[in-house]
Amino acid sequence: MTSRLVRSFGIIALFLAAAFLGTASGVIFAFLGDSPQISALDDYSLSTITRVYGRDGTLVGDFATERRTVVTSDQIPEVMKQAFIAAEDGNFMRHSGIDPMRIAITIVRRATGLQQSGGASTITQQLARKLFLTDEQTYERKIREWIVAIQIEKRYTKDQILTMYCNKMYWGHGAYGVEAASQLFFAKHVKDVTLGEAAMIAGIHQGNYRQSPYVNMKAAIARRNYTLDRMAEEGFITGAQATEEKAKPIVTMGEPSPPASMAPYFLENVRQHLESTYGAKALYENGLAVKTGLDPALQRASTAALEAGLRVIDKRRGYRRPAVNVLDKPKTTLESYRHPRWNREPAVGGYLTALVMGYDGDTIRVRAGSWQGTIARADYAWTRRKPGEVVRAGDLVDVLITKVDPKASTFIAKLDQEPAVQGAVVAVENRTGQILAMVGGADFERSKFNRATQALRQVGSLFKPFVYTAAIDLGYTAQSIIDDSPASFPAGPNQPPYEPKNYDHEFHGPITLRQALEGSRNIPAVKMMEALTPAKVIPYARQLGVTTPIPPFLSVAIGAAEGTLLEMTSAYATFPNQGVRMTPLMLLEVTDREGNTLEQHR
Repeated sequence: MTSRLVRSFGIIALFLAAAFLGTASGVIFAFLGDSPQISALDDYSLSTITRVYGRDGTLVGDFATERRTVVTSDQIPEVMKQAFIAAEDGNFMRHSGIDPMRIAITIVRRATGLQQSGGASTITQQLARKLFLTDEQTYERKIREWIVAIQIEKRYTKDQILTMYCNKMYWGHGAYGVEAASQLFFAKHVKDVTLGEAAMIAGIHQGNYRQSPYVNMKAAIARRNYTLDRMAEEGFITGAQATEEKAKPIVTMGEPSPPASMAPYFLENVRQHLESTYGAKALYENGLAVKTGLDPALQRASTAALEAGLRVIDKRRGYRRPAVNVLDKPKTTLESYRHPRWNREPAVGGYLTALVMGYDGDTIRVRAGSWQGTIARADYAWTRRKPGEVVRAGDLVDVLITKVDPKASTFIAKLDQEPAVQGAVVAVENRTGQILAMVGGADFERSKFNRATQALRQVGSLFKPFVYTAAIDLGYTAQSIIDDSPASFPAGPNQPPYEPKNYDHEFHGPITLRQALEGSRNIPAVKMMEALTPAKVIPYARQLGVTTPIPPFLSVAIGAAEGTLLEMTSAYATFPNQGVRMTPLMLLEVTDREGNTLEQHR
């Protein structure tokens, strides 16, 4: 009887096992036909950053959908690899893509309510999910994930898998891969991270932005400490080392967001050229390297000079009350308000948006983050108003920092205001045509319209050299005489005569062509235009690079035509270059991620 029961039980067990294996095999074969081709990883390229460099090799700006710098296995230190294995997958070196024991434990813990979240995904499974699948929580996706993970393990070594994982994953704040994460948090290459830094990077990976030290320092410390303990359990470090590192604070040295470009208007022109030439995918994902002739020192000087000049001009027009008061927003207080530009410390000579806290007598009190500042009466005297008429508590004002005390976190400033007037600067190298500096406006974030390349402005007296260039080429000399006396020119039927005036309302009589040019006299220029005819003068402006429409009128001689700042600057660069005009040049060379030259200009 007993043997019969045992035999029956064995038959049932075999039947169930066969049914299970048959079902599992059917499911696996069903999904195998629809699973991705793992061999595609052999030629797979992660999205990388397109970088734009200045003439001295300085980074001017970059473009990317995923801010990533791919590193090789040799560039990832052993401590970084160990931290990932300890934090994410202790059996990584022993399993073949999935960890059955870990899956079983997780199922039991979920069934008994001991575990509410988190899974049993190995490092290989996570990589498979990020490379080929989605994050949706379904059984179908999980089965596909297991199949792909096993296939990845069959084709690649553990080191190759871990390297791909380190380069693929996301850490928040736009940083993809361990190199970008290391730069983001510690402003160093991943090969230089310490034990504690590696533990933090590996520890916060699953929570990325939520556990970032820039967002939640307590969570970042907790995850670092967890990783250190796991590293000690796995035998990668000693318990004493883990204890020592856990006692240290997390000191971030990077930036929670990429710094703004020094040349945003120039960079936008480069972006438009690259996208139209190579396409958006190549621009944002293929890691192009772009060399330009931009001079970073000159660019910074141009930006500072334009901003200072615009602010001087703007203040001459009078004071404008601040447009924003934070107390007008519900539930906002002076103490709780935070401005997005307060992530950097005040610097002498820099402009800053400050919050008005109030005033004591004639002194205005302001705040910028944890920094407290004061504005003395002499530093807002240009407004010609009393403190209460200048600002009120809660106003956001522009200030110019004149003195900083880092120990006390205080500063002294002058009251300023964001200029309403706009301007532009362009610098071109005469010999090569390379654009050395370009500033298209007072603030790229406020207005992306590039006044250096898009704005058409009346060129005024800038056109006169074109007239005299034509004159010299057609036989006149510097000593040729032109009559600087009142003149009247017919303007057409039913129109009053055209009677130009000199800017000083004076007339000098007969003068030489040299004197007419150096004195920028209007009447001689118009008379020369009449003598040569617009039909002969305008082609010289075209040869010098002016492409905008030029009407064939005499008034064009003194600037009635329009042009952009870039084309006028380029035209003038022809004169010191011995009459040889160079087309304005933004790019010197474009190479792909393998170093192949795609475009080159000499």
